[in-house]
Amino acid sequence: MIATSGGVISAASANEASSPIQHVVVIFQENVSFDHYFGTYPKAANFAGETQFTAAAGTPKSDNYLGHPDLLVDNPNGANPQRLSPLVTNQLLTCDQNHDYGPEQQAFDGGKMDNFIATVGTGAGKDPTGVACKANQVMNYYDGNAVTAMWNYAQHFTLGDHSYAPTFGPSTPGALNLVVGNTANVVKTATPGTSSLTGEVEDNVVIGDPQPLGDACSTRDQVQLSGTNVGDLLNAKGLTWGFFQGGFSATDSTGKLNCGATHNIGTALGGTGKTGTAAWGTKVDYIPHHEPFQYFPQTANLQHLPPSSPAMIGKTDQANHQYDVSDFWTAANSGNLPAVSYLKAAGYQDGHAGYSDPIDEQNFLVSTINQLEKLPTWSHTLVVIAYDDSDGFYDHSYGGITSPSAAPTDALTGTGQCGATSATDTQDRCGLGPRMPLLLISPWVKANHVDHHTTTLSSILRLVEDNFHLGHIGAGSFDQESPSLIGSSFNPAGNTPALFLDPMTGTVAS
Repeated sequence: MIATSGGVISAASANEASSPIQHVVVIFQENVSFDHYFGTYPKAANFAGETQFTAAAGTPKSDNYLGHPDLLVDNPNGANPQRLSPLVTNQLLTCDQNHDYGPEQQAFDGGKMDNFIATVGTGAGKDPTGVACKANQVMNYYDGNAVTAMWNYAQHFTLGDHSYAPTFGPSTPGALNLVVGNTANVVKTATPGTSSLTGEVEDNVVIGDPQPLGDACSTRDQVQLSGTNVGDLLNAKGLTWGFFQGGFSATDSTGKLNCGATHNIGTALGGTGKTGTAAWGTKVDYIPHHEPFQYFPQTANLQHLPPSSPAMIGKTDQANHQYDVSDFWTAANSGNLPAVSYLKAAGYQDGHAGYSDPIDEQNFLVSTINQLEKLPTWSHTLVVIAYDDSDGFYDHSYGGITSPSAAPTDALTGTGQCGATSATDTQDRCGLGPRMPLLLISPWVKANHVDHHTTTLSSILRLVEDNFHLGHIGAGSFDQESPSLIGSSFNPAGNTPALFLDPMTGTVAS
């Protein structure tokens, strides 16, 4: 049986069939700060014509603008956060912000959180609808009239309001911290054409978005990492697992791998400009630097080979545990849901500002969770919704320094500084980084609960290790020092009801 102590789930043995949580599904989305999605939760504006949201009586408070109202009227950044309307297309399809390792630290300004517009706000270019970007957009937020499904999941399950990136930086550091708890140990690199690793790797540590070395879809700066990841630990225990990403197995008319497979930006919104004729463009489905296991030779499927048979999904064969999202459903719907699954939406549905939007993201999240809840395995499943980075969007919460660094690109507490370092610190891993949303969805978590304890992306790694009794990676990984993911959220009765939502509106389905 699973034993609980202080609400922490731990496995008594490696393959205990009576474990309440036998399946962990991590839906890993893109580029959202906590205040960007939950800044006024649970209070929505509810203007006419918008999808309405009304919170349940007794909804607990979270650490957001409602507890710090001065941030909405006298923000230290020089511009106040503004609500993004779900009725205005170019407010749903926002500009991408600067979210590089150094500039994000400058935005935090030693914990003052007052330098976002100047350092990470986007002041040039246009959004997908053709509207010029504005630097103060970095301050703005959605509420329950736009990210309705996210707020409804928080109402019916558990919202974590102190979940941070272990380090600063964009997607790749976040993805690596999810599965290995470490951004160090770069051992091989390639810089095709005019590519450069400047801003991508420093001191053999990943701080940017280099692509996986040798991935058939990689086209620019590439790296390979050494060391153990969570896939190795799962393989050692004989447990089924996989990373499932939209577009991973896309093929062209001849059956060859199609790295350029795309979807329209703003598909749920119609995919056309204001005149109805100007397209908003397309986004490739498979994005190489979002796939963390491809960086490690022992868990990579560089040629994107399909599973040798449906029965082998989750097991070791030519696919090597790296799949398309469609393979996840082949396994799950046939009764072979892996013990651990990581789901990555195709680009247009991953929530990333600049090429995705909350409605397309909502379609992916709701459709996925609705289907999982219909499976016989739901009674023993935990779904984690987490984000790889904040995109630079403003958040008022500072997590402090748990991983100091003194590399040239550091800037949190001064030029080249991120706190006081010691000889044992690995450089270029300054953190804690930005705060991001965390949702826990399962019969085994409390309903309408806000968990205030501090977690990180590597807490998800720690959960998988502990729940399946895998041991820890160590060797510089953040896994052992990462706080428990579940904390006070555990519901020992396992009776939190399922919730079915409308994929388009995010409202409770009849």
